[in-house]
Formats: sequence, C-alpha cells, structure tokens
Amino acid sequence: MKKIILTVAAVFALSFASAQEKKGGSDSDMKFGVKAGYTSSNFTGDVVTEGANGGFYIGGLVDFSVDEKFHVQPELLYSIEGAKNAKLNYLRIPIMAKYYVADGFSLQAGPELAFKAGGDDTVKDSAKSLDYGLGFGAGYELSSGLMFDARYNLGLNNINDNGGGSVKNVSFQIGLGYRF
Repeated sequence: MKKIILTVAAVFALSFASAQEKKGGSDSDMKFGVKAGYTSSNFTGDVVTEGANGGFYIGGLVDFSVDEKFHVQPELLYSIEGAKNAKLNYLRIPIMAKYYVADGFSLQAGPELAFKAGGDDTVKDSAKSLDYGLGFGAGYELSSGLMFDARYNLGLNNINDNGGGSVKNVSFQIGLGYRF
C-alpha cells in the first residue's frame, strides 16, 4: 500500500512539474498552498449507520492558472471519514476545476481518488483500499492568500469488500487554507 501511495504522489508531482515547464514557467501560473478543516462524513447505500462521523482533513495543493477565470487545483489531503463508530482514514487526491464567478469567489468541481490509510478495526478490514468520487463546492480567496472553502464529496465506488450490499462514502468539508 505504501508503494502505491508513493508512486501516485511521485507521478502527481512529476505531472505538475512537466505541465508547468510546458506552459512557460511563470510564477504567476502556479501557486502552492496548504489547507485544513472539518469533515462530516457518513456511509450511504445498503448499510445502516448510527450517525455521521466528525473528523478533520489536512494537506497541500497546487493552483494552476489556465486563464484569469479558470484554474485547476490538484490537492493531496489526509482525511478522517466514515461513520459514527466506523472511522476510515484516507489519502485523498481531488483535482478541482475552479471557475471564478466574481472577484475571489469560485465554484469548484472535479474527480477524486482516495486510498485507504487506516481506520477502526471494525471497518478497515472490510473496506476496499481504493475509493473514487466527485467533489462539488465553492471557495473564496482574499488577496492576502487566505482561502475559505466548502465542499460536498459524493462517493461513487462501492467500498464494501465483503460482497454484501453497497456502501459508499459521502462527506461535507469546510475549511481554510493559505496560498503562497
């Protein structure tokens, strides 16, 4: 599992370096940042849970400016998700397309890939190691680099590895970050 995560992270980093080199290398085209926040998550599908799980996420991002109104923002996040009494930890890689509808305010959407990184003993062994889904949200960025965002993550993959019913992740995230 560690080899898969390191390989994905290496490919991720090399892809961005290559894309930046082809674009011309201007500092204004690519900015790095960090973000963290609160996650409220649960399972949907054929499973009955006792309620949502409150957790956190933390990670980094790269913001690529395609033009003034359109940016692409890949992220690498560590996230605590799951349901009450059934926590799962993920290394999540969202790739968000951001469209600025007003000065500093963006609407965001994009695919997400996640790798299981641990969790409660009661659920981690019965969950698949790979998850994928879609993220939808909005964000606001101040000229100082401080960012605020809210996102809904819709799991599309059945993560149940026991062959029973369907179990999918859903979560709502709210957080803040800083772009350098």
